[in-house]
Amino acid sequence: MTPRRSMKVLAAVGVVFGALTVFSGWQGLFGPAATRAALGHTVGFVLWFNFLAGFAYVAAGLGLWRGDRWGLLLATALALGTGLVAAAFGVHVLAGGAFEMRTVGALALRLGFWCLVAAVGWRSTR
Repeated sequence: MTPRRSMKVLAAVGVVFGALTVFSGWQGLFGPAATRAALGHTVGFVLWFNFLAGFAYVAAGLGLWRGDRWGLLLATALALGTGLVAAAFGVHVLAGGAFEMRTVGALALRLGFWCLVAAVGWRSTR
Protein backbone atom coordinates (compact mmCIF):
# COMPACT_ATOMS: atom_id res chain seq x y z
CA MET A 1 0.00 0.00 0.00
CA THR A 2 1.33 3.44 -0.89
CA PRO A 3 1.99 5.97 1.89
CA ARG A 4 -0.80 8.21 0.55
CA ARG A 5 -3.27 5.34 0.53
CA SER A 6 -2.17 4.32 4.05
CA MET A 7 -2.87 7.84 5.27
CA LYS A 8 -6.32 7.80 3.66
CA VAL A 9 -7.17 4.58 5.49
CA LEU A 10 -5.81 5.90 8.80
CA ALA A 11 -7.64 9.19 8.26
CA ALA A 12 -10.95 7.40 7.74
CA VAL A 13 -10.36 5.24 10.82
CA GLY A 14 -9.52 8.42 12.77
CA VAL A 15 -12.81 10.04 11.83
CA VAL A 16 -14.86 6.97 12.78
CA PHE A 17 -12.79 6.48 15.96
CA GLY A 18 -13.41 10.13 16.84
CA ALA A 19 -17.16 9.91 16.33
CA LEU A 20 -17.34 6.78 18.48
CA THR A 21 -15.16 8.44 21.13
CA VAL A 22 -17.41 11.50 21.29
CA PHE A 23 -20.49 9.28 21.58
CA SER A 24 -19.07 7.08 24.33
CA GLY A 25 -17.62 10.07 26.17
CA TRP A 26 -20.99 11.82 26.01
CA GLN A 27 -22.64 8.74 27.51
CA GLY A 28 -20.05 8.57 30.29
CA LEU A 29 -20.30 12.25 31.14
CA PHE A 30 -23.90 13.19 30.41
CA GLY A 31 -25.78 9.94 29.79
CA PRO A 32 -28.42 8.39 32.02
CA ALA A 33 -27.35 7.58 35.57
CA ALA A 34 -27.64 3.85 34.88
CA THR A 35 -25.25 4.14 31.94
CA ARG A 36 -22.74 6.14 33.97
CA ALA A 37 -23.00 3.68 36.87
CA ALA A 38 -22.39 0.73 34.52
CA LEU A 39 -19.05 2.26 33.56
CA GLY A 40 -17.75 1.70 37.07
CA HIS A 41 -14.77 3.62 38.42
CA THR A 42 -14.14 6.09 35.63
CA VAL A 43 -11.28 8.52 36.06
CA GLY A 44 -12.68 12.01 35.47
CA PHE A 45 -9.72 13.65 33.77
CA VAL A 46 -9.27 10.67 31.42
CA LEU A 47 -12.95 10.66 30.51
CA TRP A 48 -12.97 14.41 29.84
CA PHE A 49 -9.75 14.26 27.82
CA ASN A 50 -11.04 11.39 25.68
CA PHE A 51 -14.39 13.12 25.10
CA LEU A 52 -12.79 16.39 24.01
CA ALA A 53 -10.05 14.64 22.07
CA GLY A 54 -12.74 12.80 20.10
CA PHE A 55 -13.58 16.07 18.33
CA ALA A 56 -9.87 16.53 17.55
CA TYR A 57 -9.75 12.94 16.20
CA VAL A 58 -12.43 13.84 13.67
CA ALA A 59 -10.65 17.06 12.72
CA ALA A 60 -7.27 15.33 12.40
CA GLY A 61 -8.80 12.59 10.27
CA LEU A 62 -10.36 15.15 7.95
CA GLY A 63 -7.10 17.09 7.69
CA LEU A 64 -5.14 13.92 6.98
CA TRP A 65 -7.68 12.84 4.37
CA ARG A 66 -7.19 16.15 2.57
CA GLY A 67 -3.41 15.90 2.90
CA ASP A 68 -3.20 19.07 4.99
CA ARG A 69 -0.07 19.46 7.12
CA TRP A 70 -2.13 20.65 10.10
CA GLY A 71 -3.82 17.23 10.16
CA LEU A 72 -0.43 15.60 10.73
CA LEU A 73 0.50 18.19 13.36
CA LEU A 74 -2.81 17.57 15.14
CA ALA A 75 -2.31 13.79 14.98
CA THR A 76 1.13 14.26 16.53
CA ALA A 77 -0.32 16.49 19.24
CA LEU A 78 -2.97 13.84 19.94
CA ALA A 79 -0.26 11.20 20.37
CA LEU A 80 1.69 13.45 22.74
CA GLY A 81 -1.41 14.54 24.67
CA THR A 82 -2.63 10.98 25.04
CA GLY A 83 0.81 9.96 26.27
CA LEU A 84 0.70 12.67 28.92
CA VAL A 85 -2.79 11.65 30.03
CA ALA A 86 -1.66 8.01 30.16
CA ALA A 87 1.28 9.02 32.36
CA ALA A 88 -1.02 11.01 34.66
CA PHE A 89 -3.38 8.02 34.76
CA GLY A 90 -0.42 5.84 35.76
CA VAL A 91 0.32 8.20 38.64
CA HIS A 92 -3.35 8.05 39.65
CA VAL A 93 -3.25 4.24 39.68
CA LEU A 94 0.06 4.06 41.57
CA ALA A 95 -1.35 6.44 44.17
CA GLY A 96 -4.14 3.94 44.83
CA GLY A 97 -6.87 5.66 42.83
CA ALA A 98 -9.86 3.64 41.69
CA PHE A 99 -9.96 2.73 38.00
CA GLU A 100 -11.34 0.25 35.52
CA MET A 101 -8.96 -2.09 33.72
CA ARG A 102 -10.66 -1.26 30.42
CA THR A 103 -9.31 2.28 30.82
CA VAL A 104 -5.80 0.85 30.56
CA GLY A 105 -6.73 -0.89 27.31
CA ALA A 106 -8.51 2.14 25.91
CA LEU A 107 -5.56 4.42 26.62
CA ALA A 108 -3.16 1.91 25.09
CA LEU A 109 -5.32 1.63 21.97
CA ARG A 110 -5.63 5.41 21.59
CA LEU A 111 -1.95 6.03 22.21
CA GLY A 112 -0.91 3.25 19.83
CA PHE A 113 -3.25 4.45 17.09
CA TRP A 114 -2.16 8.09 17.18
CA CYS A 115 1.53 7.16 17.43
CA LEU A 116 1.05 4.96 14.35
CA VAL A 117 -0.73 7.75 12.47
CA ALA A 118 1.97 10.27 13.36
CA ALA A 119 4.78 7.86 12.45
CA VAL A 120 3.25 6.95 9.09
CA GLY A 121 2.49 10.59 8.40
CA TRP A 122 5.95 11.87 9.19
CA ARG A 123 7.56 9.02 7.28
CA SER A 124 5.47 9.77 4.21
CA THR A 125 6.52 13.45 4.24
CA ARG A 126 10.22 12.62 3.81
